[in-house]
Amino acid sequence: MVAAAIGVLVSASGDMGTYSNFQNAMEQPDQKHQIVGYLAKDKPMTYDPEIDANLFSFYMKDKKGTEKKVAYIGTKPQDFERSEELVLTGTMKGDEFVATDMLMKCPSKYTEEEIQLRDNVYTESR
Repeated sequence: MVAAAIGVLVSASGDMGTYSNFQNAMEQPDQKHQIVGYLAKDKPMTYDPEIDANLFSFYMKDKKGTEKKVAYIGTKPQDFERSEELVLTGTMKGDEFVATDMLMKCPSKYTEEEIQLRDNVYTESR
């Protein structure tokens, strides 16, 4: 049983072990890809829960600079526009990336200046 469990874990990690980009996803449209990128804030976002509450579309630029339209199968996340980085899991369908999972890296609660100020106050009080 232990060997079977290890085999399942190794095969699962092999499927999603590395990040991809839109070019790789276009070359292998039948495989799932994890793509890291940034929201294209100058492009439109579409979410209309009255028409389809589980469809949110936007544009993302991957780490190599390629920009594609993304159709996310899910609701629009709160504070989506504030995200610093996105990690999408999905497949290419034509010229559009269809994402089934999304992780957002949100801005830090503290800015660098606030962290430095807090550290200085701590050091001076010692």
